[in-house]
Amino acid sequence: MSHQWALPQLRELLPLDDSEHEQILAHASTLDDAEAAQHLQNLLGDSTKSLDFISSFIKHRANIKTQQAVEEKREVDLIAEKKFNMNGQLPMTTAGHDNNAPDFAPPPYTTASDRTVASNLQRPVAAYKHTNSLTEVNQWRARDEQQMLQLLQQVQYQVHIYNSEIEPEHDVDYPCACPVHQYQAKKWRRFGVQKAWAKAVMYPGETFYSDCANTLLTLTNPYSFKVMSPYGPRQSLFQSLRPIPRYHAQFIHQTIRLNASLNDEAQAKVDALEPKESIWNEFDLSLSMEKVTFRDNISSDDAASTSQMENGGVPNGKRQSVVLPASGTKTNPTSKLFSLRKAMGVKSSEEKAIDRARVLREEILREERGRWPDHEWRQIVTNYQQKVGMINKIADLRARCPIQYLHLLKAGYFEPIPVDWANLASNPLKFSIEAASGWRGITPRWRGFEDLAEERLYWVLNHREGSTGAVMKPDFISTMNMAIARMSLAVEPPPLYFSADDTCRVQQTSSEYSKQVMPAPFRPYDRPEVPTDDTMILLDVSGSMGFDPVRPIYDQYLITQFVRSYQPKNKDVAKAIIRRFIDALANHDRYQQDGYDLVTFANHAEHIGSINQKNYDAMWRNVSFGGGTRVMTGWQKVKELHFRKHSNSAIHHPIYGWQAGPETPMLRLLLLLDGEAIDMDEFELDLLGLSWAHVTIFLIGVDGCPHHHRHANELQRISDVNHHVSFVDAQGNCPERFVTHELLKRHLGRESFRDSEVRDRQDRQLPEVEDSDESPKSQATRATEDT
Repeated sequence: MSHQWALPQLRELLPLDDSEHEQILAHASTLDDAEAAQHLQNLLGDSTKSLDFISSFIKHRANIKTQQAVEEKREVDLIAEKKFNMNGQLPMTTAGHDNNAPDFAPPPYTTASDRTVASNLQRPVAAYKHTNSLTEVNQWRARDEQQMLQLLQQVQYQVHIYNSEIEPEHDVDYPCACPVHQYQAKKWRRFGVQKAWAKAVMYPGETFYSDCANTLLTLTNPYSFKVMSPYGPRQSLFQSLRPIPRYHAQFIHQTIRLNASLNDEAQAKVDALEPKESIWNEFDLSLSMEKVTFRDNISSDDAASTSQMENGGVPNGKRQSVVLPASGTKTNPTSKLFSLRKAMGVKSSEEKAIDRARVLREEILREERGRWPDHEWRQIVTNYQQKVGMINKIADLRARCPIQYLHLLKAGYFEPIPVDWANLASNPLKFSIEAASGWRGITPRWRGFEDLAEERLYWVLNHREGSTGAVMKPDFISTMNMAIARMSLAVEPPPLYFSADDTCRVQQTSSEYSKQVMPAPFRPYDRPEVPTDDTMILLDVSGSMGFDPVRPIYDQYLITQFVRSYQPKNKDVAKAIIRRFIDALANHDRYQQDGYDLVTFANHAEHIGSINQKNYDAMWRNVSFGGGTRVMTGWQKVKELHFRKHSNSAIHHPIYGWQAGPETPMLRLLLLLDGEAIDMDEFELDLLGLSWAHVTIFLIGVDGCPHHHRHANELQRISDVNHHVSFVDAQGNCPERFVTHELLKRHLGRESFRDSEVRDRQDRQLPEVEDSDESPKSQATRATEDT
């Protein structure tokens, strides 16, 4: 991009050589608009000339990009015309390309050059990107959101704080170079983005507040004076470095009560702001306007007859003309006041309400047109709402609560999650919610959620057809109580499944098995597995899988330390379960000779390859452990692999990714993880809109760990509301054959199996299977009456 036009102006603002000017402009050209503006403002200052130059730079760059897009489209059209034959059909030019594939589907396994042409030929909408006030501030906030979360965790670890809800504090007030004050300084430097975020998500009438110590906004923060500090009351300039259990318990109780009170208050205020008349019926708005004019012109003597007409004297809502006073009749002072207000342009409260309703309607229509620009786009959104089961609830919200509808519409609540978000370190669903600090959510009842994904997940669960009662997120105390209650349900596992080659026996971590919470009774929902189904395995390889298992010790609700649990490492249990699982599937599966795709995920996803009985040990050596737990990266990789195989039966959307068709085979996924992924709510939210995937989750946990059972309760709740998700967990030293048996029932959709499918490793020679009318995989699911 040439910058000659900008050099004369830049010379006046910045006395440098032209070569340096070129470098500055070249770097700014690589940034997006917001980053480029900030970069230039940091260099040039905020004078009038500087701001004018920055504005012209952004505008000039946008014009160039528009021209380039038009030229690229012309080139693509020319290529398309050359490639089409006389009958208007796109000929087969590359081996493996399918001429019958849908318009949205890129050819499978194309070369780089072919893929570029194919992607350009798909649809002009591929380059379309809608923005609004919320999406713009999303980009600003996403720059350092993940870094701040990681920095907070590092500081908490350094000062031995193990509860995520406790912010670290120093023992003195004055700033120093310690990690705590460095974190606080970086946090307070985000005041600008916090204020912009609040402005984008606040409802009318709400007040911005923060916990930034350098502002007076802490005085308007309701949590500053109504919630006890977990460190105890302030007595002097010095403050305890470590939280105190009894004060932390008060902090938890008071926060829960205040969250509930503020949520109820906020919801009531927003409901009261909703228009009293429908904004979608032009006749209703005109009628309301007619009422305003009519009442302001009539005399008080005619009020009774007017009220009678409005309350039913006029059939079908039609109004009769009003007989105006004859000439010479004394004019009512109200009429003079009305004429004066009209002459001065002063509107009544009713007129203002009608104007607001019309503006609100236009804003909703504009946002809908911007988000869903064509028929196929809207069809995908409609299908998503139907599959999730909230299409009628959304329509009712649009009709009755347009203010809240617009708020949620801007945040993308009514459409699938954009596919690009899966691989972003920070996307809008990962943004944290911190009520005490002033970081807000989207809905009026945002207080108490951890992040925007969790808030949206529970909103969806509460607005699905057929849902009875509110699905409320349990508060911290309820969550802990339910985890303890679940732990008490653990019983001795069935001795029938004990095996000498279980990992806990081989490693001799314990002479006895740990008590297990028995899985919920299996109830088949999806159709049973058929040979065309696609089985894959998704494995968590985060660093915790290789750690020595530990469990927390609590003093009331405060974690004081961690102690070792004598059991195999989670990665060893996962390895053994996967081996038994593929052995059981492969015993009678004549169609999967190459094995089953194994995908791993931590900070990034990796396709290890097809794994089977013969190459298991060799393939497992390619699995490496370390990093965080981001399940959406692995889930996205699994979807890509699945639709590469079955692209002929699906379509690909540039924003929402692959969309399965009626002939797309079902994906059956086994997911193994050892704790809650940072984007687990996002994953559960995505699964709610899919009917072509059945996911069986195996959660590996530490014996007697409340954290494990808290996460297990959450997964069980998701399994209860989404029948495409099944769940099994195991803690401590577990009988692996029992776990494999339960996983197979849910994975294949059948109640029982022959015991030979999950037998010990030293006795893997299975009897021959007689030919029958059953499919090969169906034979693997027949019951073991002898067990």
